[in-house]
Amino acid sequence: MSEFVKELISKMTFAEKVGQLTQLSGDFFVGDNAAITGPLQQENLSSADLYRVGSVLGVSGFEQVKKIQTNYLRKSRLKIPLLFMADVVHGYRTIFPIPLALAASFDPQLVRQVSEFFSREAAAGGIHVTFAPMVDLVRDPRWGRVMEANGEDPFLNSQLAKASVEGIQGQQKIPDAEHVAACVKHFAGYGAVEAGREYNTVDVSEWRLRDQYLSGYQAAIDAGAPLVMTAFNTFQGQPATGNYHLMRDILRRELGFQGLLISDWDAIGEMVAHGTAADLQDAAQQALKAGVDIDMMSMAYLKLTAQKNPSSKLVKLIDQAAERILNFKESLGLFTDPFRGLAQRAEKQNLTTKNLQLAQQAAVESAVLLKNKNDLLPLAKDCKIGLVGNYANNPDLLGSWSWQGKTAETPTIKSALQAKFTRVSSVQNQQLQTADLQLLKQQDVIVACLGLSAQQSGEATSMTHPQLPEEQLALLRQLQQLNKPVITVLITGRPLVLDPLVKSSSGLLLLWFPGSRGAAALTQILLGEEEPGGRLPMTFPQDLGQIPLYYNHYRTGRPLTGDQSDLENKYLSKYIDQVNQPAFCFGYGLGFAKTTLHESKLDKKTYQASDTIKVVVKIENHSDIAAKQVIQVYSQQVVGETVRPLWELKAFQKVKLQAKEIREVEISLPLSRLAYIHRDLKSRLDPGNYRLKVGFDSQSGLIQSFKII
Repeated sequence: MSEFVKELISKMTFAEKVGQLTQLSGDFFVGDNAAITGPLQQENLSSADLYRVGSVLGVSGFEQVKKIQTNYLRKSRLKIPLLFMADVVHGYRTIFPIPLALAASFDPQLVRQVSEFFSREAAAGGIHVTFAPMVDLVRDPRWGRVMEANGEDPFLNSQLAKASVEGIQGQQKIPDAEHVAACVKHFAGYGAVEAGREYNTVDVSEWRLRDQYLSGYQAAIDAGAPLVMTAFNTFQGQPATGNYHLMRDILRRELGFQGLLISDWDAIGEMVAHGTAADLQDAAQQALKAGVDIDMMSMAYLKLTAQKNPSSKLVKLIDQAAERILNFKESLGLFTDPFRGLAQRAEKQNLTTKNLQLAQQAAVESAVLLKNKNDLLPLAKDCKIGLVGNYANNPDLLGSWSWQGKTAETPTIKSALQAKFTRVSSVQNQQLQTADLQLLKQQDVIVACLGLSAQQSGEATSMTHPQLPEEQLALLRQLQQLNKPVITVLITGRPLVLDPLVKSSSGLLLLWFPGSRGAAALTQILLGEEEPGGRLPMTFPQDLGQIPLYYNHYRTGRPLTGDQSDLENKYLSKYIDQVNQPAFCFGYGLGFAKTTLHESKLDKKTYQASDTIKVVVKIENHSDIAAKQVIQVYSQQVVGETVRPLWELKAFQKVKLQAKEIREVEISLPLSRLAYIHRDLKSRLDPGNYRLKVGFDSQSGLIQSFKII
């Protein structure tokens, strides 16, 4: 603690310290006077309470931030500036592809660059902290928040969590005035909510939490994230926000987190609804004991000011939290410049050509080609295109958590295609009429732009049936009757059951929610100017009953063997009415060019635990066009102390090949990545026999064996 902060705390009253621990939304801060607003009345707060608050969420923009900060400092006794926080998840004014789409790029450098671009825009708008990245491991597409995540694999999640934090903070532990600070969420295990239902229970063992889920948070903390947000869910029967073992023992002591811990919206208050706290004061004391520094929107900490003689333990906890908050404000330079980063001129330069070019390239690298029958794609420029579907002329391509983006500034797929292709005919009706069908019959190819709305992904959008609505499937059936090749472009924030689309489409391109320049990126792909660079970060199931379905499941005692005996033996881990295999596996994605792996070599067959494996693989592009490919390296431990996944991603590299190029690619794999959680809940690497698989997805590849001694 600096002398400045030490002196400041000595001047603060108990109520002022509690105020610093409180975060309110921007609608509490209206007008220039200390009028009692509707929100203040509803929560029974006074204007004195308001001008002791330490931070605000959901406010941005030069005029609004400057006005609120100026008015607050005029009213505040000690002139302690506000922190401004907001959900800048995949863009501020320039909207990039959703995080799940960016994960499909398998490109940490791209994620780092995208994160830095939107961080700069947000900083110019007066934001100090963004509630991103979300590093919850996700395996259930029924949960709407998978769109914010990096997918189902712990290693990919960790790599992208690190890249995101580094980008947001400009690769600085304390971000400068041109960047915002990252707040990692949600600690811990929120992606495992039962049945994919938002705000539901999480019931995972501590062994599994450590083995699968914690690595993403650890990577983000190691990258310098100064804030962590608690999760809504329970862990071992106790809400995470009041869970001492989770927050003090694991997060702070084991993972080494020394920064600010903030609750999610009303998560402290919700401990009463959970039935683990009698009232808000009880909930507040549990959260403080667990180490939660900032109460977002439950006003529970403010209830503590009613205590006439607070205990010395409570005072100490509040002092510690206030100290951390004030230290953070000082580290950002807010006491020197309360308007840090706020730049009206820079804010007006949002949506720059440079930002939009990166948004377009990110959409290209995130798009996943799932089917391309008879090499239908790419299309000739003079191809006659019939354009249909609910997204054909719909600018709503930004996705959830794009609150500062504007669809009015987002080109539609129709406008983008008509600017590049010479013959595009668009049909507006979702239920095709006779005239529509006649028009489409005259086209060479039909491009059907289908998908879920932005309001059907993100927070509070759990679905029991993650699939396209019946009216869109009916449209596809109508198109099938025309005997024309159909290219389906899919807009979604989550994996869907795609069986009807696969059967009805000659080409299937997953565009996700691609952001501000998604339509232009699609046009480049359809023309063949760019090859789609994405590979699936989540498994796409064949059937709803398979969910949750993910590639790196633990081995069972009665596994499928992959041969004829699977059909003959009933007593195996399988369904009687559906296969185990997904529609599209993790890591899957096609390109326009045809590439193959010819051989893989290890530099040795026997290694020490401290070694790094050098994997050399020969890759060939057979086509007359350039190629993109993601080389994926999976490990398998033959025998372990605990059950292990059949295969686990441990390295990957995105490569670009010239036409007809043959190249040897070397990939390094530190053996420390093969450590896992043992029965004593400690991580270590076992000696023994292992296998490595090198391929283009999680289901196939070239296998080599090696040993660790």
